[in-house]
Amino acid sequence: MNVNHYIGFDVHKKTVSYCVKTADGKIVEEGKLLATHDALRQWAGKRQEPWRGAMEATLFSGWIYDTLRPFAAELQMGHPALMKAIAASKKKNDKLDARKIADMVRCDLLPACYVAPVEIRELRRMLRYRNLVVGQATRMKNKMSGMLMEVGAEYSRRRLHGKQYFSELLDRLEEVPESVKDLLRLSRGAMETFETTQQQLLARLRRDSLLARRVILLESIRGVGEVTALTWALEVSDPHRFSSVARAVSYCGLTSALVSSADKQQRGPLSKQRNAHLQTVLVEAAKLAPRWNPQLAALHARELERGNRNRATLAVARKLVAYLLAVDKSGQPFEVRNPLVAETEAQEVA
Repeated sequence: MNVNHYIGFDVHKKTVSYCVKTADGKIVEEGKLLATHDALRQWAGKRQEPWRGAMEATLFSGWIYDTLRPFAAELQMGHPALMKAIAASKKKNDKLDARKIADMVRCDLLPACYVAPVEIRELRRMLRYRNLVVGQATRMKNKMSGMLMEVGAEYSRRRLHGKQYFSELLDRLEEVPESVKDLLRLSRGAMETFETTQQQLLARLRRDSLLARRVILLESIRGVGEVTALTWALEVSDPHRFSSVARAVSYCGLTSALVSSADKQQRGPLSKQRNAHLQTVLVEAAKLAPRWNPQLAALHARELERGNRNRATLAVARKLVAYLLAVDKSGQPFEVRNPLVAETEAQEVA
């Protein structure tokens, strides 16, 4: 299909500014639309020329992208950080931003980012909400411990969140204000609600046919649990978009920032340009995986000999990414490539 128009969209919560240009950069039309499904469909349905468009990836770009995509010959999302670097200028407003995005599309300079299918994004939203709920439950647990310490109550930290022990604890607490007991009961109720909610969300994710086989394959890697497998599958979506392990490791936020100038290179802390959800889950998994996986235990031990525990954890996390990417791309259960070498390393660690 021959594309005659190139359209840049500057999206906001309530409005969408647009600019339509031809291949030679001439402005055909520009304006502002209400950010509603009906308004966008009505506008896009009146386009008589085939068009390519783009918008910056933001919190509310997803539904706008889904609404306009059926009407476009091609529609892309741009990477926010890279677009700001390319289009930085003194003067900035919605109209100018739409024009710049249209020029990026027209000149094929748009730093496009990957857009996952709608089904994956819906499941991803559910998993991220589950992570939020787990975080709130953890805060409730910490708050309960804090309140007991504030009033000088004696309790078992290990058993505090057991239902029977908690009930017994409230009955035998002395010299503790009733207001604190009431707050403890409220906190306990909120914690149980959060726990029930996160279990229900996990159950719904388990039943999804899109994820079932992928999760089973990913869990064939010793040390990879259900939450790690789900997070990888939903945050990565299509593993084939990574041409190498290094790119996947960078996407997961497990590489340090690099500054290179005049034949000098300097490594900084871990880069902030990453998928924060994957980074968190992989680092937490890397702390526990060596207990169950002999190969990862051997790698952790070797790195630990250098005297830095954090670097050892990062090395395990990077190796986990390599394992996850290989299994996800091949569609086959994980197998140790050199069983004899792996067994020898495991014995040395033991």
